[in-house]
Amino acid sequence: MSLLGTFVNGIAIISGSFLGLFWTSIPDRIKDTILQAMALAVTILGIGMGLKSEQFLIVIASLAVGGALGEWWNLEEKLNSVGKWLETKVGKQDKGSVATGFVTATLVFVVGAMSIVGALDSGLRQEHDVLYTKALIDGFCAILFTSALGIGVMFSAIPVILYQGAITLLATQIDRFVPQELMDALIVEITGTGGIMIVAIGLNLLGVAKIRVANLLPGLLIAVILVFIVEKWDSILAFSQGIQ
Repeated sequence: MSLLGTFVNGIAIISGSFLGLFWTSIPDRIKDTILQAMALAVTILGIGMGLKSEQFLIVIASLAVGGALGEWWNLEEKLNSVGKWLETKVGKQDKGSVATGFVTATLVFVVGAMSIVGALDSGLRQEHDVLYTKALIDGFCAILFTSALGIGVMFSAIPVILYQGAITLLATQIDRFVPQELMDALIVEITGTGGIMIVAIGLNLLGVAKIRVANLLPGLLIAVILVFIVEKWDSILAFSQGIQ
């Protein structure tokens, strides 16, 4: 079953969130310290991902163009609106805004190399080890995030399942059209672009900055387009030099 890894990932997030909801006996100062530690870890993770880029100009251009599109489409506000709608359904909470927990967890769980690589592996080879590993990590993070940010974290399982599921289903057909070398380049630059977004999430959690990370999400699509253009251009140059 191609989608098994994705469903396990979603269940892990929901289960972790349930555990986090009942983690009420821990003092707020300890939860604050845990959240800060998670923010630092997320920041370092993002830096590591960003440094994997082999063509950093693609990352810069992707973030610039993607950020402009995201601001134009106002994606951050739309995601927050979904969170606020969820808040009307589940009621107010003491730990903070449902929207904040939903948006923060969605960005952390969705934007990353493991989401893409794991979903591709599930679709191409029916192997789910990467997504099983991601499920363990996300489940543990969901416990900590929910204890600090509240029930909104639980609803992040929905976009995770939709996003990874879509990639998995696409991957069952994509190997017919995209050569392995191009696929490797796509993963590297998407990882680099997503890494910068992860750093921004970490900075937001630390209170260092207030970056509208959701508005940068179109940058992932722009990265794909730019990699295709660069690879095509390199092929044209190689062909022309071969003729000469």
